[in-house]
Amino acid sequence: MKIAMVASEANPFVKSGGLADVVYALSKELVTFGHEVAILLPYYKSAEARLVKKPMFKGALHFNMSWRDCYAEVYELVQDGITYYFIKNEQYFGRDGLYGYGDDGERFAFFTLAARNALPLVGFQPDIIHVHDWQSGMLPALIKVQNHNDPFYQKTKFVMTIHNPAFKGMLDPSALDNLYNLPYSIYEDGSTRFEGRVSTLKSGIVYADKVTTVSPNHRNELLTPEGSWGLEGVLHTREYDFCGFVNGIDYGEFDPEKDSFITKTFSAKTIASGKKANREALFKECFLQDRGGPLFGLVSRLTFQKGIDLVYSIMPKLLQQGAMFAVCGSGEHELEEAFEDLRRRFPSQVSIYIGYSNKRAHEIYAASDFFLMPSSFEPCGIGQMIAQRYGTLPVVRWTGGLVDTVVGYNGHNADKADGIGFDSYDYGGIDYGTGLAMDLYKKKKDFEKMRKNAITKDNSWAKSARLYEGLYKAIL
Repeated sequence: MKIAMVASEANPFVKSGGLADVVYALSKELVTFGHEVAILLPYYKSAEARLVKKPMFKGALHFNMSWRDCYAEVYELVQDGITYYFIKNEQYFGRDGLYGYGDDGERFAFFTLAARNALPLVGFQPDIIHVHDWQSGMLPALIKVQNHNDPFYQKTKFVMTIHNPAFKGMLDPSALDNLYNLPYSIYEDGSTRFEGRVSTLKSGIVYADKVTTVSPNHRNELLTPEGSWGLEGVLHTREYDFCGFVNGIDYGEFDPEKDSFITKTFSAKTIASGKKANREALFKECFLQDRGGPLFGLVSRLTFQKGIDLVYSIMPKLLQQGAMFAVCGSGEHELEEAFEDLRRRFPSQVSIYIGYSNKRAHEIYAASDFFLMPSSFEPCGIGQMIAQRYGTLPVVRWTGGLVDTVVGYNGHNADKADGIGFDSYDYGGIDYGTGLAMDLYKKKKDFEKMRKNAITKDNSWAKSARLYEGLYKAIL
């Protein structure tokens, strides 16, 4: 099969979150199955800076976005068996950031139009176009409405993946004509209309041949009023075309036996000595004094969605009991300041890295005993699976994909468990989960069993990629 991924970010060139990991790792796995995979991305300023090899110029695009005369350059680069096509336009993508601009709707409309036109230019005729989140969500509608008689696209099928339902690509109804050259009738008939506006995410749900999200439990949550972010109505109309496939993690990047970022590599057989050495190295690097208690790690965007306020609320109690705490991440200023305050109060027990360091993240995964992930919602999450890969037990709130990827410890099931979970998103909930972790740490036999369960768990992309492959074949 020829598969085109159309997304706003993808490793190794541009990343702000888990979307980049998924697009890249899924594509790489599909290549190993023998498929031809192309990823179409905006040519951001930051992506250009990360390129080691210069991409090849493939041609220029001239097209209209309503009254605008638009120009884009298309560049090609092959890496890891994947063909990347970068859409370059300085006006829209020659900026310091990826998102958060007042004209984001226009920027990604431009990208979607350019992606549609780029595939014929480069001669990549896809069997499947797989679009991700709101940024490229209008592409199935664009092609089905405007290119239904085009031989190039007549056999193409579409898959839409919802990674983050909180962002729906909300635009004024006039954007259909003003940005996409699409008729107002697809707003009037409800295909793109959402709460009195146009939603590019809803459009993708309606016009794609199949819709997926990133875990079975999150799929079920999205069909409920409480967990759907308002999408339950449209998703119920596609219920039998809507699947949930758990994400995997890149076993090439996250491998405790070969990780060049950590002090001592280790396997399931050497987990105790390996984690001990990495703990000692992290403490030395961060000027921490080992109090003998468990090390709680956190690698995350510092946002309320990730439950960071709960972590801050419980941490003084844990630190007073001898625990240690290591953080790598950035986000909301209020939460960054709260963690800085925690470090001032417990300078010998708390390490805070504000920002992102791949090396520090790997060091925390390798050294920690427990990994904190008490999210308010979490479509899938990859932090908990990376932690397991390093024999670090995730402490999670039962939501979304965390339900699908963690077997919770209840005090008696250490032979099967590989993490700890709790229900209530409040102080009582996090107190229960971390309290269970503190008790488990003292039960060395149970603790060691669970660490081995975690490190030997299969969180690779192979299983999930086969599910996507089957989905693609089913609609061709």
